Amino acid sequence: MPLKEKLMEDLKESMKSKNKVRKDTITMVRAAIKQKEVDERIELTDAEIVDIIAKQVKNKKDSISDFQKGNRQDLVDLTNQEIKILLEYLPPQLSDEDLDAIVKEAIEATGAQSKKDMGKLMAFIMPKVKGKADGKHVNEIVAKYIK
Repeated sequence: MPLKEKLMEDLKESMKSKNKVRKDTITMVRAAIKQKEVDERIELTDAEIVDIIAKQVKNKKDSISDFQKGNRQDLVDLTNQEIKILLEYLPPQLSDEDLDAIVKEAIEATGAQSKKDMGKLMAFIMPKVKGKADGKHVNEIVAKYIK
């Protein structure tokens, strides 16, 4: 089932079960998808929808630190629930072992040795892990291997 249809089915289901957080989260994703389709006058593919969802997960994770600084545990909890719901629509996330293997392969392929080569490495790695790993996390793993 295409991702857009799955989102619509899940939206209907969450409305029937009166799950407000899930309904609001799915509505937010569908609005972002619709906005992009209207702006660019195109029909988005599942891969493009995954990109939108991954971007929203990243934004939500960034928001959590702000909420913690403001002592808003209620918003932290809500945002964590939203992230959990969004992750259901993304491909399974790569484990640290899988990321290590990809990073080692990238280092061998690019011959990267120092921090100066970080951009070249990330350009090699990110297309392979798109939607399956957070860029910040990939960056941390790369930093372990190059000095």
